[in-house]
Amino acid sequence: MNNWLIAAGLIAGLLTSAPSAAVHAPAACKPGTEISEEGFVPIDGIEQWVTIHGANCANPVVLMVHGGPGNPSTPFAEKLYGPWEKDFTLVQWDQRGSGKTFAQNPDTANSSLTMALMARDGVDVATYATHRLAKRQVILFGGSWGSALAVNMLKLRPELFSAYQGTSQLVEYHANQDATYKRALELTRAAGDNKAIASLKALGAPPWENPRAFGIVRRITRRYEAKATQPAPDSWWQYPSQYGTAAYQAAYTAGEDYSYMQFVGMRGDGMLSRIDLPALGTTFPMPIFIIQGKEDLLTMPVVTKAYFDRIQAPTKKYIVLDKVGHDPNPLMIDAQFKVLKTQIAPLIHD
Repeated sequence: MNNWLIAAGLIAGLLTSAPSAAVHAPAACKPGTEISEEGFVPIDGIEQWVTIHGANCANPVVLMVHGGPGNPSTPFAEKLYGPWEKDFTLVQWDQRGSGKTFAQNPDTANSSLTMALMARDGVDVATYATHRLAKRQVILFGGSWGSALAVNMLKLRPELFSAYQGTSQLVEYHANQDATYKRALELTRAAGDNKAIASLKALGAPPWENPRAFGIVRRITRRYEAKATQPAPDSWWQYPSQYGTAAYQAAYTAGEDYSYMQFVGMRGDGMLSRIDLPALGTTFPMPIFIIQGKEDLLTMPVVTKAYFDRIQAPTKKYIVLDKVGHDPNPLMIDAQFKVLKTQIAPLIHD
């Protein structure tokens, strides 16, 4: 494994603070060779954790935009996505305010996160990946919070991306929250779940100013999703040795807490309240694939499908999965890989 940032001299030109700056990194490998790199890359003034793994550099590159915010998938990537590395080069990134990036930059806690800032970070990571892997474009892959961030990245620099695959697509604050709240009330009433009903009524219909409201509702909807979905194996969420230290796990939790407050805001005025993907425009120059869990109670099918129907793209497809909710499970992971390999990869010519 190369720790390619710490090894001095590998990067020819580093990012500046300008949002459109490019990383002119030397190509890391040639087609037919394997790549396995992990390290910090300077992104818009701070060092951010990026990993690159793949069996063959000739394969298409997938930039994975994690959810949360504050929930990087890098600690669990080998178990979730390891088999994908035979067919794709996977680039993963701990976003500003999360995981190893937060641990490396604890002063981040004294600043604010915005969608615009994180979208600039994301396109700079994509630019880095194209230079490092000698590719013209990358496939963009996002889920939950990461799906909203990914669409902002698509709109900011569309020429960097050959296709987009979104899962648990977050669309628009009011539409998503209203649909979740109404469905949660229906399910809890049907089940005679008086404790949950009382919690929901105490909050009232969204929008909420209580920063705990999102978490209260999500705990209820997760319980009901679990009744109708295939569970994920517990082994998926066990930290490997590299991430299993007390220091890393403390930093992970601290970043998660910080990012959550930036997401919801102290008075319901955080990044979530400003998400409105339709307002960005619904025309895209690249293929768009959206995978939706039928039992998803956070980014519900009714909202996602309405957004999808407005999208204009060279190719688009909406895939609904039975026994899948908002969070990853084997059915979701299998479908994501199948769509990447059989439907998106054949469209890529890079």
